[in-house]
This record gives sequence, structure tokens and C-alpha cells, in this order.
Amino acid sequence: MTSATRRLPRLLALVPYLLSRPGIPITDAAADFGVTPQQLRKDLELLWMCGLPGYGPGDLIDLSFDSDSITVTYDAGMRRPLRLTASEATSLLVALRALAETPGVPDSDAVERTLAKVENAVGQARPSGVVIGLGAEDSVDPGVRRTVQSAATGGKALRIRYYTASRDEISERTVDPMRLLLLDGRSYLEAWCRSAHGVRMFRLDRIDEAQQLDEPAQPPPEAEPTDVSAGLFQPAPDQQVAELELEPDARWVAEYYQVDEVTELPGGRARVRMRYADHSWMVRLLLGLGGQVTALSPPELGNDVRQRAQAALRRTRHLPST
Repeated sequence: MTSATRRLPRLLALVPYLLSRPGIPITDAAADFGVTPQQLRKDLELLWMCGLPGYGPGDLIDLSFDSDSITVTYDAGMRRPLRLTASEATSLLVALRALAETPGVPDSDAVERTLAKVENAVGQARPSGVVIGLGAEDSVDPGVRRTVQSAATGGKALRIRYYTASRDEISERTVDPMRLLLLDGRSYLEAWCRSAHGVRMFRLDRIDEAQQLDEPAQPPPEAEPTDVSAGLFQPAPDQQVAELELEPDARWVAEYYQVDEVTELPGGRARVRMRYADHSWMVRLLLGLGGQVTALSPPELGNDVRQRAQAALRRTRHLPST
């Protein structure tokens, strides 16, 4: 078996392995995979540059392994259930069939089981050429929608499993529904969140599971409905403001994300002011844009992006030449 054939299954298994063992010593992880710590470091350096196509946040897997332990700091959405279009599922089937027919592939039974599951899912999907789950409303689980609507109209509390995109985090919460809203083509549940001790908006397409509880929904007296007359996203006291200069190929940022101000510059460039609550999220966004963006302020934002980019360059020096 070639080294590449042995390495691929190890790379595929590393992220779920590390997610379930945060902070594991490198020597322990290397022993579990039957490789030397030096080889595992090379795997991690390669994995660090893997992720999803695109240039926004959540594209690349991020790991911390400079010390003697390893922690996945950003998993590029690998905790999220995978949703495929019909064309994506077909491409995956072709790749799986090719893998299943490759001599010497370890754990071929797992490949066959995966192939069977994807074939079953494709058989239940819409015809080829129709995108499945592309729109936010299409991707809302029908069972989740029914449960949330039932709880909201019946005045019952809910237990939900919710995905927060800005932190790439899944959490379980108990909430007291207040109302359902449709804003900008997306459905939201406005509810009192008992863990956050405040009113929160939950996008229905980001609720993975919902369970109606027997207890009544009892938002406290201070739980006031959100004023959405000027839009859903309003400035918050804890938000920072970044001033960015975007090259023409990065102008999509000003259209995709909420920005406060856009100033046109020569050559198709633009200067924008953009609010953000999570510093690490903004760093990942700028790293994904590469040389297409300049961070003007705050100073610590540009410094952190520069340090992360320099660390990436140092890591690439240890990669084998091709």
C-alpha cells in the first residue's frame, strides 16, 4: 500500500478523532494512529489547509498544535449534518464507487455502507438538476417546523439543538416561544432563551432538533418583542467595528454581510465599515480573502491576521515538496 493510500484514511479520521479529544497530547494521538509524532505533525500541517471551497469564514479547518497538544479550534462545519444538492450527491456517488473499486482500500465495508446510504438518500431526493435545500425555507426540517409552530401556538416550552454560524457551534437550549416571524425570506422563532437569560432570534433552518415540553412557555415580564421595523440586525453595545478596504474581487463581502457604510474608491475598490461580535470569526474571514482585503482598523485585527498568515507560511516550509 502506498504512503498516500495510508495517509488519506488517516486525514479523514483525524478531525472527528480530535473533536472528541480536545487537548490530546500529540504523542498519544500519534500512538493511536500508529505513526510517529513527526508524521502526525506533517498530517496536521496538511489538514490545516483543507476545508470548504470559497473565501468566506468557515472555509478552512483550524487547529492549534504548536505546543505538545492538539485542539481543533475551527472544524469548517464538520459538526453540521451534511446537506447535498442532487448534483453533489451524484458526484459523491461516482467518487465512492471509484474508491470502493480501488484495490487495497482499508475498511472497504465502511465505504460500501456509506455508498448504500448516499444511494438511498439520492433515491428520495428531487430529480437531478433541481437544487435541494438551497433556499433557507427549503432547508427547514418539516418536523422541526411543525414542532416549533405547535409550541408557539400552544404556549409550550421548547428544547432545541441550535447551530450558531458565527461561532460554528451547536448548543442545546430550553426556550420559551414568544412569536414566529418571516423576515427577508427566512423564518425565525423569537423566544426567551433560559441559558442566555435574554430574548433571542433563532433561524428555523439552523434548528437541528426540536422537542416540545409539557411545561408552559413562561417568558419573564422583561421579555419584550424585538423591534424589527428597521431590520433585524441592529448595532449592539458589545460589537466592534472594522474598517476594511476591499479589492474588486472581494466586493461581494459588502453585499453578503451587513455593513454600515460603503465608500467607493478608484479602480472598483471599496472601503466599508462592518460590525462584528466575534473577533476570531472576523480574523478567519479576512484570512480567507487573502490579498483582496486590507484591515485599516482596529489595529489588533490587522495584527492578528498578519500573525496567523505568518504562522501559516512557517508551517508550509515543513511540507514535502511536490
